[in-house]
Amino acid sequence: MLMTNSILCAIDFSNLHTILRSLYDEMMPLCEDMAGVAQGIAGLGALFYVAYRIWQALARAEPIDVFPLLRPFVIGFCIMFFPTVVLGTINSVMSPIVQGTAGMLEGQTLDMQKYREEKDRLEYEKMMNDPSTAYLVDDAEFDRQIDELGVTEIGTAAGMYIERGMYKVKKAIQNFFRELLEMLFQAASLTIDTIRTFFLIVLAILGPISFAISVWDGFQHTLVQWICRYIQTYLWLPVADLFSTILAKIQVLMLQNDISELTNNPNADLDGSNTAYVIFMIIGIIGYFTIPTVAGWIIQAGGMGSYNRNVNNAAMQGGSWAGSVAGGVAGNAVGRAGKLLK
Repeated sequence: MLMTNSILCAIDFSNLHTILRSLYDEMMPLCEDMAGVAQGIAGLGALFYVAYRIWQALARAEPIDVFPLLRPFVIGFCIMFFPTVVLGTINSVMSPIVQGTAGMLEGQTLDMQKYREEKDRLEYEKMMNDPSTAYLVDDAEFDRQIDELGVTEIGTAAGMYIERGMYKVKKAIQNFFRELLEMLFQAASLTIDTIRTFFLIVLAILGPISFAISVWDGFQHTLVQWICRYIQTYLWLPVADLFSTILAKIQVLMLQNDISELTNNPNADLDGSNTAYVIFMIIGIIGYFTIPTVAGWIIQAGGMGSYNRNVNNAAMQGGSWAGSVAGGVAGNAVGRAGKLLK
């Protein structure tokens, strides 16, 4: 069990995230294998697409509009060069967002580490300046006070041993829970990043098929939905970095408050601060799994069609409600007028 805990604590989560980035890059050449199948599907769809519209224009004796007929050829071009034209363009546009949020998180993390070291130093100096607590944190001071005790003060020495042992147990438990929650927080982050990478790889490999199907009539929305879903999944990482940045900023503010208390109040008690830190870590673990929902607020996977459809439905419902109310009011007024005429 101890070996398992030491292995978990020694995990380099940043290295695991780097492995996921490498996995995405290594899987991208598989898009070319699907491009051949997608070209056949798109070619057959383009044949029916162009033939149907030309036949329809000839049957109605109308001039042929060439511009809509270019759509299958443009999609076919995107399928032929899918990794560079489609994925390369989207990734190039979205990459600055990822880099920006990663820089924000890195800055807050460095500040948090700096303030945590400052807090530990002030807390150590505070206990060292108090003779009643100095022996708890310093071995030399503990040995000196034990040596100063006489033979008749065995009870006092035993009490010092017990208090020192209880203090070490308390600190060990606090550190254990802090490291456990930090590991769970990193594990939640790794889980979201793993699922994101899996979704991106699946969308990237099957992307040419989605583009090819969108050539066929009735499936035009497939193209827009694929782009929206890819961008939405891609945004999971920036949203996660922003979430971690907010939590890191909260911890920085808490550490600054603790440093101020230790500097200005010699009798400051930081147990409440440690409890608040644990609570925020639990909130962070739970909040990580809301990242896909937040990313869905930025861009909807259904595209603007569902939004417009909802707006239209709401407008129709509002219109029917207003019409029914107006009809009821008018009918009531006519009925009352009829009674008065009688």
